[in-house]
Amino acid sequence: MNVAVVGANGQIGKQVIGLLKESSEHTPKAIVRKEEQARAFEQDGVQSSLVDLEGTVEEITQGLKGADAVVFTAGSGGKTGADKTLLIELDGAVKTMEAANQAGIDRFIMVSALQAHNRENWNESLKPYYVAKHFADRALEQSGLTYTIIRPGGLLNEAGTGKVTGGENLSRESIPREDVAATIVASLDEERTFNKGFDLISGNDGIEEAVRNV
Repeated sequence: MNVAVVGANGQIGKQVIGLLKESSEHTPKAIVRKEEQARAFEQDGVQSSLVDLEGTVEEITQGLKGADAVVFTAGSGGKTGADKTLLIELDGAVKTMEAANQAGIDRFIMVSALQAHNRENWNESLKPYYVAKHFADRALEQSGLTYTIIRPGGLLNEAGTGKVTGGENLSRESIPREDVAATIVASLDEERTFNKGFDLISGNDGIEEAVRNV
């Protein structure tokens, strides 16, 4: 499976690319917005495509061509305002869904946020971010794509444990980005994750087992 990773230069995106590159079953395509990022991936043997999520659906469609699946893990970053959050995490995500449909791609994995589906559990200090994630997830559910929505807890820059818990309404805990990336890759072909969303935190289950039981 050729997998286009939107937001490939982000912390989770880079780890997803690395896992796909090592895989015997999948081939990554890095979707990035800067030429120097694209060059770095190409030098590492990873096909890349320049895409601006604030551009047109047609431009995004061109960038996704040749892929069989999309992983959306793009973000505007913590230093931007609510306007950029809505333009990237919401509108950029929805345009990518439309582009996937136009490009004939059916499989779509969204990296969301813990409890984004429950308004009463949103982090008040990050409300525009949760609004964007909530409605992007809802758009994906109605898109006709074969989707998986992964809602990780607080993201840690530490070594993964390979042990997670996936479920519908989990407590506000944390998880290493490495384990989120591994869960994304494990979900690509796992039919039990198709057309489902789940919270994801560190836990006691192996990742393959966790994605089979969500």
